Amino acid sequence: MNIKSILIEKANAAMQAAGIPEGTNPAVTQSTRPQFGDYQINGAMGAAKALKTNPRELAQKIIDNLDVAELAEKTEIAGPGFINIHLKPEFLATSLEAANNDAKLGVAEQATPDKVVVDFSSPNLAKEMHVGHLRSTIIGDAVVRALEFRGDTVIRQNHMGDWGTQFGMLIAHLEDLLNQGVDLENVALADLESFYRDAKKRFDDEAGFADKARDYVVKLQGGDAHCKKLWEMFIDTSVKHSEEVYGKLNVTLTRDDIMAESAYNDRLTGVIELLKEKGIAVEDQGAQVVFLDELANKDGEPSVFIVQKSGGGFLYSTTDLAACDYRSNELDVDRILIFVDARQGLHFNQVEITARKAGLLKDKTSYEPSLFGTMMGNDGKPFKTRTGGTVKLSDLLDEAVSRATEKLADRASDLSDEARQEIARKVGIGAVKYADLSKHRTSDYIFNWDTMLSFEGATAPYLQYAYTRVRSIFRKANMDSASLTGCIQIQAPQEKALALKLLQLEEVLDLMISEATPHVLCSYLYELASLYMTFYEACPILKDDVAADVRESRLVLCNLVANSLKTGLDLLGIEVMEQM
Repeated sequence: MNIKSILIEKANAAMQAAGIPEGTNPAVTQSTRPQFGDYQINGAMGAAKALKTNPRELAQKIIDNLDVAELAEKTEIAGPGFINIHLKPEFLATSLEAANNDAKLGVAEQATPDKVVVDFSSPNLAKEMHVGHLRSTIIGDAVVRALEFRGDTVIRQNHMGDWGTQFGMLIAHLEDLLNQGVDLENVALADLESFYRDAKKRFDDEAGFADKARDYVVKLQGGDAHCKKLWEMFIDTSVKHSEEVYGKLNVTLTRDDIMAESAYNDRLTGVIELLKEKGIAVEDQGAQVVFLDELANKDGEPSVFIVQKSGGGFLYSTTDLAACDYRSNELDVDRILIFVDARQGLHFNQVEITARKAGLLKDKTSYEPSLFGTMMGNDGKPFKTRTGGTVKLSDLLDEAVSRATEKLADRASDLSDEARQEIARKVGIGAVKYADLSKHRTSDYIFNWDTMLSFEGATAPYLQYAYTRVRSIFRKANMDSASLTGCIQIQAPQEKALALKLLQLEEVLDLMISEATPHVLCSYLYELASLYMTFYEACPILKDDVAADVRESRLVLCNLVANSLKTGLDLLGIEVMEQM
């Protein structure tokens, strides 16, 4: 149930009945204070200004035509024309009872599901994944989970970097090591960073090696069987490194989701020919270039978008245009979401404009580069090791689990060592993910171990602990929450506030999906947990003097809170535990 969507639909009908032109924004929002109702319709002011009439009188006309009797106990005009909507406790109770008996907590599937390609993670297979890949991987994964939860058809695509001139150097180095009898996985490629560094040193310093590497590039691109076999060996082992990280991160990407750069190789020549035929790309200093007036600078000079090098080589631009064609015209998707660093914003603007001119993107396909900011260290600079090197993502996650283990060691527990280790894993990984996901996607943020591992404030450990506290109530009551069948009674203001928040999950997910912003779900879960604590303190549950029907009602609310926390955290890729 999306209460906001219901009110928008009813407000639109009432505004048209009141003589307001169709398409006028009803401006439905959640109220910030209980005295102003639960929701507000604020569109009367803007409409009155356009119609040159009194906003309060227009607001009254809207109320006179507003069909909300089944869900609202009171509507009122406030201030210059705000319409406050006070929802019926009975409506909230009935809706929550239905949600309690629904596996998806009352969240309906989309009436018209979309087919969506989500391009995320996309590491370069020449190196191990580092902290720079964290945001693309976990933000994309959270949005994918939410899309599927709402019923959309999702095609995950991991656009791994597995092609280009550096691979001639890498396979030439790999060949020499294999000829020396070096074990592939346990020695040669056990550390991709060292392997790349050694190959680059040979390329720069060793006589004849650079020529061999360049020759292998040409052979690889020409389909030479020997070079292709070496390349495939390198790629396979590199992918295993990425899979290990995805396993640690609890990310849903698999090997089947890889749609790497090389997958578009056979399409690149056709893309260039199409751009030339349509007069979109022109030769400039031997290269094929698209000049985009749409992105001209302040002096009127068009943006330069090179799609083929002077020597005939292809670029990221060519591959991304081919990907547009495949996704829009072959897969026939409604949306393309690409999670990339904000510094690539111009590139993807150039891609979209060029692709739409060439017909590589259909009008119906939305192209949505979802840009994200940078993870910063405490010095305000991009996060690095103490020596200034790149932090491997696997090492970061291992450190998170280690720190969580130390943190949990201070807490009294009768759990086994094995159980405590599993809890530490969930807490450590969850802490890293929530700290990132809770920030607006486009924002830079400071990476801080103490903050993210805290059991206070908006953190994963706080929410994981909140979940276990709710579940402990049922252990204390010695009952199975699945056996709850009673009716919900909403009497105390804390019960109503909690009920209203519980019914806003679908609303939050719709916003998260439309704007690709997991932070709204993070905020929702923290607000829900906070409201639960207020409810728990004000509304006794297991005390002897609590009537049986009231106890049953409050236990149902507890169950809904637990299931909502678990579901929401799962959509963020964060695991919960029954005890801590």
